[in-house]
Amino acid sequence: MTLRAVVKGVGHYLPDRIVPNSEFEATLDTTDEWIRSRSGIERRHFAAEGQTTSDLAVNAARAALENAGLQPDDIDAIVVATSTPDLTFPSVGTMVQGKLGMTRGFAFDVQAVCAGFVFALSTANAMILSGQARRVLVIGAETFSRIMDWTDRSTCVLFGDGAGALVLAAEDGTGGVTDRGVLSADLNSDGRYKEMLYVDGGVSTNGQSGKLRMQGNQLFRQAVEKLATTADTALEKIGLTGADVDWIVPHQANLRIIAATAARMDVPIERVILTVQDHGNTSAASIPLALSVGVARGQIKQGDLLVAEAIGGGLAWGAVVLRW
Repeated sequence: MTLRAVVKGVGHYLPDRIVPNSEFEATLDTTDEWIRSRSGIERRHFAAEGQTTSDLAVNAARAALENAGLQPDDIDAIVVATSTPDLTFPSVGTMVQGKLGMTRGFAFDVQAVCAGFVFALSTANAMILSGQARRVLVIGAETFSRIMDWTDRSTCVLFGDGAGALVLAAEDGTGGVTDRGVLSADLNSDGRYKEMLYVDGGVSTNGQSGKLRMQGNQLFRQAVEKLATTADTALEKIGLTGADVDWIVPHQANLRIIAATAARMDVPIERVILTVQDHGNTSAASIPLALSVGVARGQIKQGDLLVAEAIGGGLAWGAVVLRW
């Protein structure tokens, strides 16, 4: 028998405040049409004053636990993907652990920006396969509205806040591609591309949280090639191709990037889970949000083969293949 990390529950949380594109027209040289045509985004959610990343994360975690029919103390570990923690330390993971009332196990954060959830999911899978944990709560949560430069129309209209979560649990499989659970992963990074997407603040530089900076055109070109390649590589590891995929669940950054990546993989856009129009770019939260919404819509069903792929600052990028 082969051990697999199988998804047992999924959930998400979005802040109450919905910000349509039109809201930016009063303060920026932009329009709803300009934003839609360049990104596909129509609206996004912003966290309320005083609402933190761990607040969003714990709401998504509770939803995923309820969906799985589990209690917090049934969980062995929490892995949170985020680039916008409440504090420099402790981790958001331990804050979620405390807010859930979880009295056992361990928790920590993973930081790979928009690729964070793919890295966190791969890490959780490895912990299950190694026997370090039997059940892992994997969360992506962000409050990117806290690091926006509201005078920069090329970035501040793109991002939103939210959280999504999965419960992974160890189950025996056959070792074949028909098994449920994580089947393969491909992770990459290249620090030479740091200037394409970064935040101009930090503890050891200027002691400030900083603002997001992005070279959008250059990043677009890198994203399409790298996302298609990492997805194909993850599929090749288990002898599959894009033709075998039921759903691509991409990082929801830009509709043009999503469509171009799907085309490179020869997967029709009808087999792509899309939430970018409603959520904007929620960084590490975007894939688990899309998974949860895809299940709620009735699109993703048990037995479906999924490819989740993302790219973010670093640059860091990767893909995970899993059967739902």
